[in-house]
Amino acid sequence: MEIEFHFLNPQSISSAPVPVPAMLHRDYTLDLPDECLSLVFNSLSQSDRNKCSLVCHRWCRVEGQSRQRLSLHAASALEPLLPTLLTRFDSVTKLALKNDRRTDSVSDDSLSFISTKLPRLTRLKLRSCKQITEQGISALATNCRWLRKISCASCSFGPTALAAILTSCPLLEDLSLKRLRGVINKGNGYTNSAEELLIGAGFTGSDSLRSICLKDLYNAQCFVQFLAGCKNLRTIKILRCSGPWDGSLDEISSRVPGITEVHLEKLQVSDKGLFCLSKCTDLEILHIVKTPECTDAGIAEIASKCHMLRKLHIDGWRTNRIGDLGLIEISKGCPKLQELVLVGVNPTFRSLDPIAGNCRQLERLAMCGCETVGDSEVACLGARCTMLRKLCIKGCPVSDNGLAALAQGCPSLVKVKLKRCGAVTPKCIEWLRAIRGEGFSISLDTMESQQEQDMDIVVGNETGAGDQMAEMIDGMATMDLTTGSQVAQQPRGGRMRALMLVAIRRFSGGAGPSGSNGANPGDNPPSASA
Repeated sequence: MEIEFHFLNPQSISSAPVPVPAMLHRDYTLDLPDECLSLVFNSLSQSDRNKCSLVCHRWCRVEGQSRQRLSLHAASALEPLLPTLLTRFDSVTKLALKNDRRTDSVSDDSLSFISTKLPRLTRLKLRSCKQITEQGISALATNCRWLRKISCASCSFGPTALAAILTSCPLLEDLSLKRLRGVINKGNGYTNSAEELLIGAGFTGSDSLRSICLKDLYNAQCFVQFLAGCKNLRTIKILRCSGPWDGSLDEISSRVPGITEVHLEKLQVSDKGLFCLSKCTDLEILHIVKTPECTDAGIAEIASKCHMLRKLHIDGWRTNRIGDLGLIEISKGCPKLQELVLVGVNPTFRSLDPIAGNCRQLERLAMCGCETVGDSEVACLGARCTMLRKLCIKGCPVSDNGLAALAQGCPSLVKVKLKRCGAVTPKCIEWLRAIRGEGFSISLDTMESQQEQDMDIVVGNETGAGDQMAEMIDGMATMDLTTGSQVAQQPRGGRMRALMLVAIRRFSGGAGPSGSNGANPGDNPPSASA
């Protein structure tokens, strides 16, 4: 058999490109109407939307017209760009203007221009816009009558602007005011300009306002008069505001008894204020954080009248003025309690046992810096809290013996978080994880691991950066439990000695403590001395 080889002449190969069918060059997105394309954009993340807007002119136009959320750096350099930006993003209903505190912000004229271009705004957030005054807020309130939520922080306007908002925005539901520089004292008393303005404008109260937050204000009492006229108000948050508040709480609770949520933090409020809050018999959520004048008597009064209470957060600030007596009354009067957070409070078996027995719907429990919560208290919870799903214990003298009660108790328990419980060993954690099986999560941050994280901060490791407050908030948020406080830190001398020991162990090449391999499900629980 003869085989012939034929070689191609290189000159005979044409350099012309191979023709491609015309259908491969077709843009099939042109068949989609703009409405469908906008639905696709609305299902994407913020970064993906920004990338899609760079594909072609049509995608840029459709993406801009369909965008409803917009956040801008509200420095003064933004003012020349506003006409172009608002022409492209003409359908925005939720706008955020955020500025650096050290630079000038947009002015009243810019805010007035924004309000004319975006008349259907429903949400507005202002941060550090120091150049915006009452004049700009008044123009905004006049043009944007669809506003439902306003949040202002570190701005220069005061009660006059608030009067304009309440009188011109009939649909306003949520108002948040933080660090307003325009709220000042006049002489030795509190300014009443807001009240006078509202009365002069014929304002008797807002039927739509349901939530108010006052934070870091020097004279927040000037807002009390017209807040008491908002008959449908349901949520009040007063955080770190100066001045006495017992009388203000009395006036608000007397005129608006339908309040269901109250947050009090770092306030000059006593048991008298809690007695006044007890008039709100529909109260469901109560946060009492770092109010040293509140005692068991005030908590008992709340428990005796507010039988609908579902969430209770108490930060006793280690004053020992709230303890077993108040919590026992909570167990008697609040059977619908679902979430309990205790920080700097010292409950014992006397109060935790009736809470576990009477509050059958308790699902989330956090105890931080509770010096009296030990093995017997945890064993009580394991035996009687049948509905408990999430448990957080931080800085409490709990050992392996107490956690052993969780092996067979709390049948609904799905998550446990332990921090700074020095008597709990990793071996007990592995044993519990093996006993409970899949669907159960437990974590342990020992004192040593915390010291190593602190050492990472000292040597410049940014991955471990973050103060104790942020760590606690993040951990509690993971468990659907929030608190704005922290347990006390270690003495400086002991803390530095611990950091030095960690540094010597790490950089000298010495081996750390040996780990354990856990135990089988059938093994006995490890003892605290293991």
